[in-house]
Amino acid sequence: MAPFWMFAKRLFRRRAMVAAALVMAFVSATGVGAGLAGLVPVLNNILGEAHATLPDLARTLSANAPRWLLPDGLSEGFIARLPDGRFDAVLWIVLGLGAMTIIGAIANFVHAYLSLTLTTLVAAEVRRAAFKRLVRLPLGVIVAGHGQDLTSRIVNDTNTLARGLQALTSKAVAQATRGAAALVVAFIIDWRLSLVMMLVAPLLAVVIRKTGKRIRKGSRGAMKSQAKLLEDATEVTRGFRVVKVFTSERAEIGRFTRHNKEVLRETLRARTAQALAGPLLEVVAIFALGGLALIAAKAIIDGRMAPTQFLVSLGSLGMAGAALRPLTTVIQDLQIADAAAGRLKELMDMPVEERREGRRPRLKRHRHTIEFDCVSYHYDLEAPAALVDASLTIQHGETVAFVGPNGCGKTTLLSLVPRLLIPTRGRIRVDGVDTAGVNLRSLRHQIGAVSQETVLFRGTIASNIGYGTPWATQHEIENAAKRAHAHSFIMQQPQGYDTPVGESGLTLSGGQRQRLAIARALLRDPSILIMDEATSMIDSESESNIAAAVAEMSGTRTILIVAHRLTTIRSARRIVVMDAGRIVDTGTHEELLGRCVVYQDLAKHQLRGAV
Repeated sequence: MAPFWMFAKRLFRRRAMVAAALVMAFVSATGVGAGLAGLVPVLNNILGEAHATLPDLARTLSANAPRWLLPDGLSEGFIARLPDGRFDAVLWIVLGLGAMTIIGAIANFVHAYLSLTLTTLVAAEVRRAAFKRLVRLPLGVIVAGHGQDLTSRIVNDTNTLARGLQALTSKAVAQATRGAAALVVAFIIDWRLSLVMMLVAPLLAVVIRKTGKRIRKGSRGAMKSQAKLLEDATEVTRGFRVVKVFTSERAEIGRFTRHNKEVLRETLRARTAQALAGPLLEVVAIFALGGLALIAAKAIIDGRMAPTQFLVSLGSLGMAGAALRPLTTVIQDLQIADAAAGRLKELMDMPVEERREGRRPRLKRHRHTIEFDCVSYHYDLEAPAALVDASLTIQHGETVAFVGPNGCGKTTLLSLVPRLLIPTRGRIRVDGVDTAGVNLRSLRHQIGAVSQETVLFRGTIASNIGYGTPWATQHEIENAAKRAHAHSFIMQQPQGYDTPVGESGLTLSGGQRQRLAIARALLRDPSILIMDEATSMIDSESESNIAAAVAEMSGTRTILIVAHRLTTIRSARRIVVMDAGRIVDTGTHEELLGRCVVYQDLAKHQLRGAV
């Protein structure tokens, strides 16, 4: 099944609304068909030689109508009461057609209203499902650099899919039903002319198929390039200060221009097909109508067809053809939407962290050990391993510092504890239980983490501290802020804890953002606290205060620290030295200074405060 139709199936989850929309479309089309059929007696009365009055038309209808429509026919009493003048017949037929036109217009409005409601609801469902899949993807997918592309799929591609669904439910159904009604009338009036017209349909289908394939291919390439544009714009806005300071405006404009040209090139690939589809169909239709006119002219001259019959038949076929032309635009929209649906389907098919989360046993609160058992990890199987056979046992309540040169695997190792990354090989056990087999939420609920890059979300200072802990009270939030030594600067803000933080927290200093992140981690009352360069942007006094707060927690929870400041490292009960993805030694500061060459080099050149 094409990706677009896979998402279009969601329309039928609301069967009542779909049925009502289809009924309204058929009512509207019936009005069109009745109007065309009603032209025959009108034209006959005006142009023809044999004039029929309303009673005559009523008797003809009563005699020829299907029994399921008029089981007993029309009564003679009813027929006798009808006006029998020639003009009266035309007048009442025109009034009847006007009434049916109004009914058809109302039905058309209801159909459009229901169709747009359906497509909007389905697009919102798909958007939510895509975002739900995104947030449940493993961290490795985002780390690999696919974040902006996936965001583009959720925002831009769902909008494109919505336009395709609207084209299907609103334009396609309305035009198809009208065209079908006009074609039925044409067959009723003269089946021979209509059959000739139908022979042209395969040629039209070939034109639509060939152009549609090229449109879909070009649209898919354009969407991929648009994701790069989104990435460029997002990076520039996030790093605006750096762009300005390093006068990189021209470089960023150049990069954006290159990706913009890719979008242009891919979009132009589909332009010929989009521009050619309509004229080709028009040419085929015109030649078909010309052929019909010649056939009809011969039949009229030979006396085998009435002129009024030909006019209405040709008008019906013309209306059927007129309904076909908008369908070319609809089909183009569907091809573009299919390209977007394909990208959305790829996202929906990506494996999430947990497929059967509810069936896994919950992990009890950590009270004994954390074990790394011969753990290895590759970000890319073609690149060297980020971790190689790392083995380590950490006791509950122990404070352990991880040090090593940049890129040695410290952050990667700690990212394995909450299963942000899945080991390529080896096991991680908490209290003897393999974390690969436990309920993921039960593991992460007992972990507090402060990462290298402080992330703040839109909202207030209080909502950022309480992020992930929605049940926290204001008193608990303030207490966590005090322990992170953030309370004093928060109270200096215009609205205190209710102060908005601005985009990415840029209204706050780096140190202030880090203290809010520490308060957020402390609020969870974690049994495992991970601090990855958590004090790198904090002044020495605040660092010593936070170190004191961490020391107070030591012994009641396991604390894992990545740091470059010697004061933080020396406060740890044990130091783990890493190099090139391996654990090369463990011990105290004094022990490592005496025997570990890597640590000696770190202490001399990299650890701040080591002199």
